[in-house]
Amino acid sequence: MTPYYFFAPCPRGLEPTLVAELEQLGASFAKACDGGVQFQGDWQTCYRANMESRIASRILWRVARNPYVGEADVYETARALPWNEWFAPASTIRVNVAAIKCPLRSLDFVTLKIKDAVCDKFRSTVGCRPSVDTMQPDIRIHGFLDAREFSLYIDTSGDALFKRGLRKNTVEAPIRENLAAGILALAGWQPGIPLLDPMCGSGTFLLEAVQISLNIAPGLGRSFAFEKLASFDRGQWEQVKEAALARQKPRTLQPIFGSDLYGDAVAVARANLTAAGFSETVTLKQANLLEISAPAASGFLVTNPPYGVRLSEQQELAEFYPKLGDVLKKKFSGWNAYIFTADPFLPKLIRLTPSRRVPLFNGALECRLLEYKMVPGGMRRVKKTDVSQQPD
Repeated sequence: MTPYYFFAPCPRGLEPTLVAELEQLGASFAKACDGGVQFQGDWQTCYRANMESRIASRILWRVARNPYVGEADVYETARALPWNEWFAPASTIRVNVAAIKCPLRSLDFVTLKIKDAVCDKFRSTVGCRPSVDTMQPDIRIHGFLDAREFSLYIDTSGDALFKRGLRKNTVEAPIRENLAAGILALAGWQPGIPLLDPMCGSGTFLLEAVQISLNIAPGLGRSFAFEKLASFDRGQWEQVKEAALARQKPRTLQPIFGSDLYGDAVAVARANLTAAGFSETVTLKQANLLEISAPAASGFLVTNPPYGVRLSEQQELAEFYPKLGDVLKKKFSGWNAYIFTADPFLPKLIRLTPSRRVPLFNGALECRLLEYKMVPGGMRRVKKTDVSQQPD
């Protein structure tokens, strides 16, 4: 069988982690590139990647890749494709275009040319055309242009994959679910190892960790755009879902702990866990990080501290970070601590030596995942071998 070509975008910095995940899900020739992973596979691979990937943002099916010079080349490439064989004219569509080093003057015009090409192909083959829906389209079409090549994709996911449907409520500045899952993977945390988020906010790390612990596929309970494609194999899709359900573990108490200084944040996290059916699997309480004790002799502390925007907040955090470092040294000996932050001052003010600094992006915001191995007797310097993990 001829394999299909796919692209899975993800938060920048998580590309190698996504390669490993997609290979476990059956992808072939997975290759990391800036902002995502290219891979090959059949439709079952596509279904599994949508259902089970915790790190990908979408799964895009590549339907064309050609050189181009101007907008006319883009139109002709799109016009030549058998759109009418892939989805029905009653489907609604939306076209999105992104570019890097593209010489064309207007991406809006390129977007319009792709939409015209799709509609013109439908008119000439079946006598009617799909309508445009920019809010909730049945089919999303993605165009990407670099300096010389133009690629077209059909989005097999629909809503972004990080929309698990579990987090009903959020607090200020939450991180996306797939970024949280990727951070847990980068940290090397495994189910059964104690995990603590002492600044849990709406509970994103906790929700991802409990799903990983119970082997719950993140895509269960939602629909996908591939179900609206003409090639959709319902029998095969039902097999993928049944296999995912069969791998689930009973919802028993896990060594996953969350706390937050603020009662409203704890209430939001508890509401999210309860709505997802995880209220009996995670231990949650209101507590001041500077006053808590480690819930186990060893484990992983993973957290995303508040980020000061206003000057007063920055001053408060400048006082807080050294105290955080003291707590880690005194109360979390034997633990591995992972702090995800956009604050460039935290690494200096916490007064600990990180063994790794991994560049990551939360949307467009450049961040760092800082690793601190809390060995007895203080922090020791760890020789760095990976250029991507060198200090700034």
